[in-house]
Amino acid sequence: MSTSGRRTADGHAPDASDVAATLRESEFVRLLARADGDCLAAAGLLAGALAERGVPYQVRVGRFGETLADGDRRDATVGVGLDPSADAHLPAEATPASATAFDAAGDLDASPDPALALAGVLASDAPPRDRAVRVREAARESSVERRPGVGVPTDDLADGLAHTTLAHADYSGDAGAAQATLAELGLPAELDESARRTVASEFALAVTGGPEATARAAEAVERALRPHALADGPFATVEGYADVLAAVARERPGTASALALGHDARTDALDAWRDHARAAHGALRAATTARYDGLFAARTDAAPVETVARLLQDFRSPEPVALVVTDEEAAAAATDERAIGAAMTDAVNAVGGVGGGTARRGYARFDPETDAKEFLTAFREANA
Repeated sequence: MSTSGRRTADGHAPDASDVAATLRESEFVRLLARADGDCLAAAGLLAGALAERGVPYQVRVGRFGETLADGDRRDATVGVGLDPSADAHLPAEATPASATAFDAAGDLDASPDPALALAGVLASDAPPRDRAVRVREAARESSVERRPGVGVPTDDLADGLAHTTLAHADYSGDAGAAQATLAELGLPAELDESARRTVASEFALAVTGGPEATARAAEAVERALRPHALADGPFATVEGYADVLAAVARERPGTASALALGHDARTDALDAWRDHARAAHGALRAATTARYDGLFAARTDAAPVETVARLLQDFRSPEPVALVVTDEEAAAAATDERAIGAAMTDAVNAVGGVGGGTARRGYARFDPETDAKEFLTAFREANA
């Protein structure tokens, strides 16, 4: 079993060439991808490269704290955002995992999909780096172009605006309300650049103009504007592609894997994306919130907590850390690096459960017998 792709002694991620070396020597590869858009895209890129080489593989999607059991290690293991002990580990923090995977696939003489790689980069929390720049350049060379408008996955604007989880507006989760808003704009049947700019302006105002919107909302909504259009792809824009990947990874991991592997899963993926969006936006509205020094906490019923935490942080939280807690799950998101994953691990160790994360976000699953307030207290103490 190769170990060339493992983390180096100083804790840095291996180079793409090291990951490629691990895969090149392998007869079977088992990939464990974290349930988010970046890591799922990375797994899809690596799996595609393996398929081109005729190497069998298996893809699993997991949450923070999951690892590949020793009994599964038949040849080579790759942890994408999870399991640092794997033969190759793509940590997805300093550099998007999808950018590293794109380069590794190229080193294997494969033809990785630049649109999938760019969708992963756009879904990542990692700051852009040189390798991410190379992904963007490859996408442009493959006829992916930026245009005015909003980055949604469907040609149906009302559907896209209502169900995107890139931002939160008054009509989020309600296609009828989104359609009514669009009707007031007097848009032409075929949208030109001027009409797309009108839609983008309306969306930005809907996101930032509400009484509960925070100052950060104006910056956060930018990720949905001036999208990269896909002339030939599963979705209308790369931003929409990223949104669907992220949502479906958490809603229906099997469908998400099929989508990242290039199978015909578009219809099922969009259905899961809509379900995920309605649940996330509904939970954000219905949540009971409390503000502490440095922390904004929301208590809600069963919900896609990681997406709700990101939306809460970007569009509603007046504090640098946002936490969402249900009866048995929790997720946190921060505006900058604050050891959120370590705090989440400490919290579940205090109350019982499993969890972890990165410097900026975390996830935990705890015993439903645990009082949610007990978990909140444990997280506050760990995050102090």
